[in-house]
Amino acid sequence: MVSLKTSIGGIDLDKPGMVASGIMDETGPSMVRMFSCGAGAVVSKSVGLEPNAGHANPCFTEVDGGYVNAMGLPNPGIELFREEMETATRAGKVVGSIYGAGPEDFSMLAGKMEDYGACAVELNLSCPHAKGYGMEVGTDPSMVKEIVSAVKSAVSIPVWAKLTPNTHILPSIGMAVQEAGGDAVVAINTLKAMVICPEFARPLLSNKFGGLSGSAVKPVGVRAVYDLRTVLDIPIIGVGGISNWRDAAEYIMAGASAFQVGSAIGTVGPEVFGSINEGLSSFMEEYGYPSIGSMTGVAHD
Repeated sequence: MVSLKTSIGGIDLDKPGMVASGIMDETGPSMVRMFSCGAGAVVSKSVGLEPNAGHANPCFTEVDGGYVNAMGLPNPGIELFREEMETATRAGKVVGSIYGAGPEDFSMLAGKMEDYGACAVELNLSCPHAKGYGMEVGTDPSMVKEIVSAVKSAVSIPVWAKLTPNTHILPSIGMAVQEAGGDAVVAINTLKAMVICPEFARPLLSNKFGGLSGSAVKPVGVRAVYDLRTVLDIPIIGVGGISNWRDAAEYIMAGASAFQVGSAIGTVGPEVFGSINEGLSSFMEEYGYPSIGSMTGVAHD
């Protein structure tokens, strides 16, 4: 008998798959639905201090192998998000995703998420299409260290940092999180991308640039997790292009203790969590892995 239970960054999960920030996690009821579909936890939409309308349309398009989006971090602001969190946390474990311009913003937001019942906070240090936020602060190891340290001092719940693949110093960013006392890293966020409309001879998205997600980014994400595993002692959560149990197994064997699913909720449907859980269980039983922990990082052996 195999077990899908896992522990990452201070959180125990009955199932290793989580909803990635940014899809089916904007409202309390949508997060509750994800639990019923087999998700072990849900990461909320990234929320800031003030309401934000995001970028104008068009801000999303399908491409071969995934999606390109430049949503611009739309959200109602932390005060109005209380009701959504209270609804969702009654049904399961919710990780509160937050974004800010610096340590004070992140600390204040993390405290609010803790008050709202979040089991952990995920620091969005990696969005590639929001000026002044995300990747712009998450590619500086000293700033990452300062932000994580400040949040750790402000809350008692685990602190995870979501990292960008759009840097040549990813292991250094991961080490900055660990040295600051972070409880886990999440890798990866979307790859900076662009789509041009030939008929109009101009970029398709209103923001010009966006982030690529979906199956096309999986090899990049697996490589990132593998690289991080070689330098980190803290747990890693893998994300990027997971749509079936084989994808999840790749991330786990590269070094992830859990994983997140985003774009496949749109391409496959919310039932993707159930099929991944079933497929992983069958594979683990056939190949002699009694637990997620026994699989984690085996590609390094």
